[in-house]
Amino acid sequence: MSDLENTLKLTLESGEVTIALKPDLAPKHVARIKELAREGFYDGLNFHRVIDGFVAQGGCPEGTGTGGTGQKIPAEFNEGKHVRGTCSMARSQNPDSGDCQFYICLDDVSYLDGQYTVWGEVTSGMENVDALPKGEPPRTPGKIISMKVAADI
Repeated sequence: MSDLENTLKLTLESGEVTIALKPDLAPKHVARIKELAREGFYDGLNFHRVIDGFVAQGGCPEGTGTGGTGQKIPAEFNEGKHVRGTCSMARSQNPDSGDCQFYICLDDVSYLDGQYTVWGEVTSGMENVDALPKGEPPRTPGKIISMKVAADI
């Protein structure tokens, strides 16, 4: 964790998760996620979609997968691979519709490569992501207690 400015500390009910940001792959997405984290936007939001062998998706202010901030980010599709621990931006059918919702890959989902913007990678605490309640939506969704840029802690 040498680059604190490009490291996120995600606190879940199950424990801590460290995410290495990848501004070299997705500078606009990383800047926006850091901005939202610094505003406390993600604190208290849930993971509304957690599917074994696929992804854990969260960051929706409505808690349903339908909400956003209204600030769309142009796609930054890159060579990042959608493997276990990859963090990527959720979007609608429109490639340039990424906003605040993101997902963490629970397994290899390489069929998403090149279609979604990879912006980070879990470097520790993946077992805490695995512990999120499953479902679409989960009966009792897991919550983000806090998401902070490590340099600010």
